[in-house]
Amino acid sequence: MVNIMVQWLLGGLLSVMHPFFVSVIEINHNAKTAEIEVSVRIFSADLEKTLQKNNTARIDILHPADKALLDRQINQYISKNLRLKANGQSVALNYVGHEIQEESIWTYFEVTRIPELKSLAVECTLLYDFEQTQSNIFHVKSKGQDKSYKLDYPKNATVFEF
Repeated sequence: MVNIMVQWLLGGLLSVMHPFFVSVIEINHNAKTAEIEVSVRIFSADLEKTLQKNNTARIDILHPADKALLDRQINQYISKNLRLKANGQSVALNYVGHEIQEESIWTYFEVTRIPELKSLAVECTLLYDFEQTQSNIFHVKSKGQDKSYKLDYPKNATVFEF
């Protein structure tokens, strides 16, 4: 219940407080499926501008000319700028997809074959190439515990222990 209220409040703050540059990354270890589920929420316009810096073709997240190409660009950017180590081992983020929600884009990833999560090391530089006031807020769940942490530019790493 508290988590729902926090998400609702953060969502409201994201839409009202912009140009406060923030992304929200939710990471949930699902012991039943032995997966880490990752959701990344970013302002669509900010991600679009960041992706545009590295591309010559015009990028339009809300109305993409080629959705498969956009998915590849999003996957490549986030995978490059969000790196995880589960239990001391680097893991690959498997892109699941994305959805637009008001002014934000939610992107979804999974990491398979993680039966237990004892520690999660995070290295994150999402949108640091776009805005030097960027903050990345993490909400991590494992073993019935909820932990949160905020990385403000230029800080880009933290570790969660369970």
